[in-house]
Amino acid sequence: MNKKLSENAEGLITRQPIGATVQIVVDTLFARIKSEEYPIDTRLPSERTLASELGVARNTVREALDVLETQKAIRRRAGSGSFVTYRSVTPRNTSAESVADQTSPLDHLVVRGILEPEMVRLAVINMTPRMITELSETLSEIETIQTDVEKFIELEEKLYTQIAEGTGNPLLASCYKLSIETYRQSFRTKLRRRHLTPKRIQDYQKRYNTLFNAISSRDVASAVEFIKLHLVEEQNLLLQEF
Repeated sequence: MNKKLSENAEGLITRQPIGATVQIVVDTLFARIKSEEYPIDTRLPSERTLASELGVARNTVREALDVLETQKAIRRRAGSGSFVTYRSVTPRNTSAESVADQTSPLDHLVVRGILEPEMVRLAVINMTPRMITELSETLSEIETIQTDVEKFIELEEKLYTQIAEGTGNPLLASCYKLSIETYRQSFRTKLRRRHLTPKRIQDYQKRYNTLFNAISSRDVASAVEFIKLHLVEEQNLLLQEF
């Protein structure tokens, strides 16, 4: 189970148990409130509009709004709608934990869609033979995993980090590392663990082998096309969580 938001003495948001789908909606709406996409005192879109936009049932939106109201992020007025009341009392920073609080699952996937195709393209061009050998060693470790989800996620992150570093662009590599750190801090990591069944682990092992073959053979087109298709499948997995 995921957790409801609650406000502590510093005005930060903590969590208490609720369902995964409701939590996704709560996190998405709260991220918009914190970023001031929905500024203080403004009215939120209607339940019908939010349900349509987020692809969930209206009762899911209603429950998420209940959570936000309970934690004083919004105020609901009969016949008028829901109005933002949350005001951040702490300055923003760029730490992964702070960014994670403001990042929805869709936000994370959008960033991956921007970074990963270019990251893979540059890695194919710039990775040294030694880097490719190290990537092969990581892949060999990944292929030994059958049921150890924690180890699989650790090695998967290592694989992507090696590809990012192989671009030869330290700024791009740093951006991608922040993306990984943000993901670790997010509740999405828990959902990912739930979906990593032995069958799906085996499927990912085959996918990463295909990606490695494209990188090692310096096949830019195949590597980029692979990562784009992989991201589409990740998006489909995210949509199933709703």
